[in-house]
Amino acid sequence: MAVPVVDSWSWFPALALGVSLLKCLFINAYHSTDFEVHRNWLAITHSLPVSRWYHENTSEWTLDYPPLFAWFEFGLSHVAQHFDRNMLLVENLNYDSPATVLFQRLSVIFTDVVFIFAVRECCRCVQEQKGSRDVLNRPSFVLAVLLLWNFGLLIVDHIHFQYNGFLFGFLLLSVAKHLQSRHLQGALLFAILLNLKHIYLYVAPAYGIYLLRSYCFTQDNRDGSISWRSFSPLRLIALGSIVASVCALSFGPFIAMGQLPQVLSRLFPFKRGLCHAYWAPNIWALYNILDKGLVTLGVRLKLLQEAELPQASMTGGLVQEFQHSVLPSVTPSITLVCTLLSILPAVASIWWRPRGARGFLRCLLLCALGSFMFGWHVHEKAILIAILPLSILAVESREDAGIFLVLTTTGHYSLFPLIFTPAELPIKVVLMLMFVIYSFTALRKLHSGPMSLLHPLESVYLLGLVVVAIACEIVFPLSPWQQKLPFLPLLVTSVYCSVGVSYSFLRLYVNLLRREEKPKQL
Repeated sequence: MAVPVVDSWSWFPALALGVSLLKCLFINAYHSTDFEVHRNWLAITHSLPVSRWYHENTSEWTLDYPPLFAWFEFGLSHVAQHFDRNMLLVENLNYDSPATVLFQRLSVIFTDVVFIFAVRECCRCVQEQKGSRDVLNRPSFVLAVLLLWNFGLLIVDHIHFQYNGFLFGFLLLSVAKHLQSRHLQGALLFAILLNLKHIYLYVAPAYGIYLLRSYCFTQDNRDGSISWRSFSPLRLIALGSIVASVCALSFGPFIAMGQLPQVLSRLFPFKRGLCHAYWAPNIWALYNILDKGLVTLGVRLKLLQEAELPQASMTGGLVQEFQHSVLPSVTPSITLVCTLLSILPAVASIWWRPRGARGFLRCLLLCALGSFMFGWHVHEKAILIAILPLSILAVESREDAGIFLVLTTTGHYSLFPLIFTPAELPIKVVLMLMFVIYSFTALRKLHSGPMSLLHPLESVYLLGLVVVAIACEIVFPLSPWQQKLPFLPLLVTSVYCSVGVSYSFLRLYVNLLRREEKPKQL
């Protein structure tokens, strides 16, 4: 008699409850300016008419998320009024009474229920190993821990303060629906996600091409090429209707009021500059440091006059436009072209050689990383868009597990500068170590074999993060350089981590190309 793959899910509620209780311990921890951002959005949506939401600028933290998220804040504000009505006054800038802190922290914890449900659905989709009886060694259990206890989400949402778990819930649930061949549900969830936060445009090409190729075209030729006669106009209309309906509900009121240009100007503020105040670990971090290296060399060789060089605004910690000194300055159009070129092979692969929903998932990862690597004004937190979905492949594939270990360790460490207060230093170090140790041991046991999951040079590179951490978190704050070069730890962290992220991006592409010759997955 066949043994069921999963005989009990009794462990899942305990796992979810445990991490929820852990989040409660961070209620009184440090919170960033994002806390005031969301408090201000609560006040705007609660106190002002809809027509003023995207015009209000009393605070510098103006509403710059899509309308559906504004409606989400509007809903939260009606609960917030029972905690402290003063938090809902627009003029109460930087208001953080104990009741306000409690409400906003709890709102993140409770809305994480979407993420918890999505994790369970993803765990049901993974390919379990035959004869796996030990719950702790099952891919589904390992995946649940990697997602629910993800280090990045814990510190970004529950210390730094954001609603990424709520948003990633929609992304992972959408991915799970595609893995279950429920494509219309997956499309609906992604359309909702896009109208909650437009950063997920990063992965929209993967969704668009996959649904067009594998849903609207119902059959392939024997050689795997597309059968043009199998195109279904009804399926295309169904998909288009879903996307149009969600966008109409989200943007419709603002279009009716003639405010669409104003809303779009808030969503896409290109004057913020190529890089965020803290450089995301991507190709532009390497480009910036190369420019600064050439400047230093040019000055020493007397090829450049220091007085004639632009002010070092890139390392001033400000969100603004700036010019490179030696290398050509990068414009938004250049980053767009680079991004499109970086994801083109991935989306082309699922058009010409579709490999089912897991092929789509690989394409989604490459679109997320390509946009992270080459995008305009990328936030360091966007690395989670790649890390979380990659967790699914990591528990199924040995090679993907190795890439996951490099990307997740590097990407998570790049988030360290977000939590810079001394009191939270032990918290982030312990959480990071717990996640790294579990990831390495669980994946090594899951993919047991004579070969290590990492190549020797990969291991050396990751060990280098220990040196970087000690230098930036302990040595530098005690040195005289802290006053002279305050941006140095951020620069070192960003540049070092950008090497690991770039390497992971290339490894994922090599992995994709190797699979081109393998038979199509169902």
